[in-house]
Amino acid sequence: MNIQLEWTPNPNTLKYVVDVRLIPTGAANFTSKEAAAERSPLASRLFAIPGVAGVMVGPTFVTVTKGDEGEWDELNDGVMEALETHIGAGEPVLIGEAAAAATAPVAAGPEGEVTERIRQILDDEIRPAVANDGGDITLDRYEAGIVYLHMKGSCSGCPSSTMTLKMGIESRLREVIPEVQEVVAI
Repeated sequence: MNIQLEWTPNPNTLKYVVDVRLIPTGAANFTSKEAAAERSPLASRLFAIPGVAGVMVGPTFVTVTKGDEGEWDELNDGVMEALETHIGAGEPVLIGEAAAAATAPVAAGPEGEVTERIRQILDDEIRPAVANDGGDITLDRYEAGIVYLHMKGSCSGCPSSTMTLKMGIESRLREVIPEVQEVVAI
């Protein structure tokens, strides 16, 4: 197995790209040891490394966010070893509902035509671009001209996330969908 380390725009987050498929699609984001313990053996293993404050698992990458304690040199060694051990042994990445959600097709909801157009632009244009930087952005809801998004992985807490949100995502959505007035991170 090959693991490549990539820097992200967020100085507290590193992206580990692997040459195997971890999950079919989307991303699973974990911001606590407790959430990881219930849904992801891999994330749980990574949270056991001192200094790990967040883990996001994408189809072929894992994004690790460092907390206040720990240095990247030491943290990186632990993360690389944990990834090699876990993935190399063929252990599950996600379990239970998290695994089912990663394999379930995205159903069109009753949110309406505007929401579906927003989802389409996010899925086709925006999510692949932010995944390159170790992040993910998902739609929470659309209400009265406002798009509410969840920013995950390296996007969460990134110094440039406000610019990405306003100058990139909001501009693109407003260009294509006149009903969109504003984009807000939640």
